Amino acid sequence: MSTDLKQLEQLLAGKSYIDGFQPTSADVEVFQGLGSAPEATFPHSLRWYNHIKSYESEFSSLPKGTNPLSASSSTSAPAAAADEAEDDEDVDLFGSDDEEDDAEAERIKAERIAKYNEAKAAKTAEKLAAGKTLEVAKSVVTLQVKPWDDETDMAALEQEVRAIEKEGLVWGASKLVPVGYGIRMLQITLVIEDAKISLDELQEEIAEIEDHVQSSDVAAMQKL
Repeated sequence: MSTDLKQLEQLLAGKSYIDGFQPTSADVEVFQGLGSAPEATFPHSLRWYNHIKSYESEFSSLPKGTNPLSASSSTSAPAAAADEAEDDEDVDLFGSDDEEDDAEAERIKAERIAKYNEAKAAKTAEKLAAGKTLEVAKSVVTLQVKPWDDETDMAALEQEVRAIEKEGLVWGASKLVPVGYGIRMLQITLVIEDAKISLDELQEEIAEIEDHVQSSDVAAMQKL
C-alpha cells in the first residue's frame, strides 16, 4: 500500500502513533507501506518513522490497530514529496514551524489527558459508591524527551531527568531513539501513582533542564 505523505504528515502533527497511545499494527502497516524514511520536509512523519523503526523486532507482537489512511488517496510518496518541496532551510525535526500546528497539537494532547483523568475519576467514584476499598491507582507512562541538537549530551540529559524525585514516581527502562541528522531523543518509561503525580507538572520540571531539553511528549499512557 502506498502512503500519501501529505495526509500522514497531517495525521501525525498532533499524535505520536497512527492509532491510540502506543505502537500497533496500524503503525506497522504504514511503516512498511513507506518502504523508506520520509524526506525532512515531512518532520512529523520522519520523527514517527524513526520511532517506529525502533520497534521493528516487535512488529509481530504489537496490538491490533486501525489505519485511518488505508482508504485514502493512492497518491505516491514521491509525488507528495514533490508537492511539499520547499526552499532549502533549517528543519525542525520535532515539529512544525507553524505556530497554529503546534497549538493544535497541544490542544489534542490536553484533550487526551483530560479524557484520561475524567475516566480515572469516574472509575474512582464508581468504586466508592459501591463501597469498595480503593487500591492505589497507578499508570505506566512513556515519555519522549527531545534534545536541542545532535551535540546535546544525552547521558547528562537522562541523568538530570532521573534526578527528579517525587513520592509516587518510579523511573524505569529507557533507550535512545534516532530521529534523523544524528539526533536522538530519550524515550523513558515511568510508573506514577495517579493521585500523587501530575504529568503536566512533571513535564514542566523536565522543561527546566533547559541546557539539554527542548521539549517532552507523552507518547503512551496506560493504567496498571
